Amino acid sequence: MRDRRSWPRAETAGRALDPSLAERARAADDRGRLAAGDRVLLIVEDDAEFARVLLDLARERGFKGVVAGTVAAALALARELRPAAITLDIQLPDGSGWSVLDALKHDPATRHIPVHVISVVEERQRGMRLGALRTLTKPATKEQLEQTLASIREFAERPVRRLLVVEDDAAQRQATAALIGNGDVETVGAASGAEAIEALKSARFDCMVLDLGLPDMSGAKLIERVQSELGLADLPIIVYTGKALTPKEETELHRVADAIVVKDVSSPERLLDETALFLHRVEAALPPAKRRMIEQVRKKDPLLAGKKVLVVDDDVRNIFALTSVLEAHDVKVSYVENGREALATLKKDPDVDAVLMDIMMPEMDGYETTRAIRKIGRFKKLPILALTAKAMKGDREKCLEAGASDYISKPINTDQLLSLLRVWMYK
Repeated sequence: MRDRRSWPRAETAGRALDPSLAERARAADDRGRLAAGDRVLLIVEDDAEFARVLLDLARERGFKGVVAGTVAAALALARELRPAAITLDIQLPDGSGWSVLDALKHDPATRHIPVHVISVVEERQRGMRLGALRTLTKPATKEQLEQTLASIREFAERPVRRLLVVEDDAAQRQATAALIGNGDVETVGAASGAEAIEALKSARFDCMVLDLGLPDMSGAKLIERVQSELGLADLPIIVYTGKALTPKEETELHRVADAIVVKDVSSPERLLDETALFLHRVEAALPPAKRRMIEQVRKKDPLLAGKKVLVVDDDVRNIFALTSVLEAHDVKVSYVENGREALATLKKDPDVDAVLMDIMMPEMDGYETTRAIRKIGRFKKLPILALTAKAMKGDREKCLEAGASDYISKPINTDQLLSLLRVWMYK
């Protein structure tokens, strides 16, 4: 399997998958006029006219603008240019913008880049939970776009992030501040819900860490007031609690909070990782000890742990490689070597979260197997990722027509595979 360094470079990715937009973008954007110290805005948008509008507004705000019209070009340009900020459309010709956001936020080199989702897709909570700075739904007015670019500029220029820690235990507040620390974050403490509301009224914060056990109101009530009364629906909220949550409480909190960290032996590492995501911190600038804490958390992906994946492939070497990668993240893997066995396995054990489907198999190929799975009612929305021998023109369309959710070409890129699984298994 390849690592991320072998992902397509910007020069080839956009041109190969979207030649018309790529050529128009090269003629219109600033990629040929970049110099050291320029503040770059990467505009991920396949609508050439809308991209041009964003490009003009970006220049008015002092940015150099570069346009990417595909998932592949967006990732390549983000890693090559390390832009100051990114605007992201979700509906792209070669895949979902969610996979771009997920991949960027799982790469330490790009995780800190603020991403503003601008799309017809209305999933604000999903965008925020994945680490987007803001979301804006199309169609957008010129005033909304101007405000968006102004907020992007303001955020990019502000070197210090502000964190509000709402916790009635003074020692715990101090411990949290010491954990986050490092000078690029200003931490303010509040001992009650009322103090938190007053702090939010008087100053702007980039993230809030909240303990549920407050003396004057429940944590859930405080979240409700912050989002409705104060109009701070886009404020990232991390619930950091020692309380054992019931399934109902956890479901309700997940509807309004961006992350829930239960205080346990690993929670300081989780809290540091989550705050780094929502504060858009540059991981390379963190002290070595804190970088090691975050790396420890990343060894096991909580979004994948416990999920069940069925691998359908007639090559035992591919099965071994995929199983090794997935089991490292506590994914429960089962495998079969042909399409007929895949159907029998799914009928016998339908509790599967995703299928990795090889296309080139004897007797019953991946296309036919995928069509047969989709004919079974309970599997109409089951994530099926097609695995193709090599990226050929029209492969993605053929896979989608057969009923696949998405596709990935061999040799499999580990980061891309994990990203696609997270995107498609998202609930």
